[in-house]
Amino acid sequence: MTDPAGPGGQAHALFARPVKPRSIKVHEAALDATRALLREGGLPAATIDAIAARSGVSKATLYKHWPSRTAVAAEAFGRDMADAVPLPDTGTTEGDLLAQVRLVSRFYASPEGTVFSQLLAASVTDEGGAAYFRAWFLASRRAAVRTLWERGLARGDVRADVDVDTATDLLFGPLVFRLMTGHLPLTDDAAEAVARAALHGLLEE
Repeated sequence: MTDPAGPGGQAHALFARPVKPRSIKVHEAALDATRALLREGGLPAATIDAIAARSGVSKATLYKHWPSRTAVAAEAFGRDMADAVPLPDTGTTEGDLLAQVRLVSRFYASPEGTVFSQLLAASVTDEGGAAYFRAWFLASRRAAVRTLWERGLARGDVRADVDVDTATDLLFGPLVFRLMTGHLPLTDDAAEAVARAALHGLLEE
């Protein structure tokens, strides 16, 4: 099972995991059903009624395990997508970050990226679901970038005075904006242009 806390372990207190065999079986059945529904029709298809019907788990039991349908969908999606974007190792930090931005852009342009955008939008008004989305999906994505950034710090080819969260938001935030607004396409060339602008700055020195 994927750890929702990521390397910092901060989410452990937020999510009570089932420990009894029957509860674990019910939990996994609901997640399996939700994965299938997300693949078939995205978040709109993964209603509590549909999850209950597909999994055989009652709605009352679903709400004992998750605060909302966004929460169960976020956990199912996050666990399914844990290894969706492999970590590059090109030999240089710039090469690694450029490759990662291209890979993430391709992910956002895929059907899974559509589900991501639906979960992100739903999380705006669903505080409980947002916590699951951050823990089960975003935390692992940001941890991957942290690995690349720390590799760069060890090489000495990134600025030590820039924290990894700032770097992550600068590199990947524009991709999320383009995904949500659709004002520009998510292509490899566009992703590389965004990444190079973030890495090298916008102003002439």
